[in-house]
Amino acid sequence: MSRQHDYRVTVRWTGDTGAGYRDYERGHDVVAEGKPVLKGSADPSFRGTPERWNPEELLVASLSECHMLTFLALCAQAGIGVTGYIDAASGVMRETPGNGGRFTEVVLRPVVTVADAAAIERAEGLHKQAHDTCFIANSVNFPVRHEPTTACARLSPTTS
Repeated sequence: MSRQHDYRVTVRWTGDTGAGYRDYERGHDVVAEGKPVLKGSADPSFRGTPERWNPEELLVASLSECHMLTFLALCAQAGIGVTGYIDAASGVMRETPGNGGRFTEVVLRPVVTVADAAAIERAEGLHKQAHDTCFIANSVNFPVRHEPTTACARLSPTTS
């Protein structure tokens, strides 16, 4: 049985300065009912405000979050105790002639800590399944690569 999920956000531009294209502010708010306002802007390369989130960062964050949440669910289902997870994700976007551009890849680098050393290999194997079932990764048209590291709190990390 197929289920549909609907998501609603409002993006509200807050940058009218009355000065035209070259001087308008890129600031905006991303609003969803019952949640804190997310302050957005363009990437600083496109005259944005560096202190605000830009769409490119949010895309990389979405891929990282989706992978993490899917991976943690798979670990829970497999009885693997995860005690830590951090991901230093990065993405590459290339501009094209005519003011266009596209992401060419995102690399996720999750560092996972498990409670039991015997679970390291099983946990590492779940990254592929997490990628294959991540809703966001399945929605993009560029490669999302993974460079996971898994360790037990009592052992040194291993890279798969």
